Amino acid sequence: MDKVIIRPAAPQDVDAIAQLWLALVGYHREIDPDLPPAAPNGALRYARRLVDRLEDPMTSVLVAETEGKVVGYVLGMVVDLAPEMFAQSPSGFLADIYVDTAYRRHGVGRALVEHLSAWFRDKGLRYFEWHVAALNDDAVEFWRKVGGRDVMLRMRGEL
Repeated sequence: MDKVIIRPAAPQDVDAIAQLWLALVGYHREIDPDLPPAAPNGALRYARRLVDRLEDPMTSVLVAETEGKVVGYVLGMVVDLAPEMFAQSPSGFLADIYVDTAYRRHGVGRALVEHLSAWFRDKGLRYFEWHVAALNDDAVEFWRKVGGRDVMLRMRGEL
């Protein structure tokens, strides 16, 4: 594999990111059918929201590019959860990350996380959090390898 470049997303990347997001949603559904499917035109709506946030100083959208092709992306943001109730500093939230299956296990995901972590540090944050599908063993293993630890377990009860 040629060199992978991690860079800020640009408006011309949005369609590629939307397709990666659609693959992310499909991947999650394969692992656990209880996870939500993409809505009709969901990828287009996702892409439009990303375009709106590309200039937001509290949001970072990074892409992994090789040979002129976007093969992965990560979306992160600064959050301040209910400062009127919790005495905590703002933190980072990694909302989405996906690497094309053909480019996994080559350090692309790790590079995206490292670049987003640097962005969070530049914002003065002490930590960031993310959600991972409980049945996604590969992702759980990945997150533990990059230093993640369990903080809370999200559960669901059927009604």
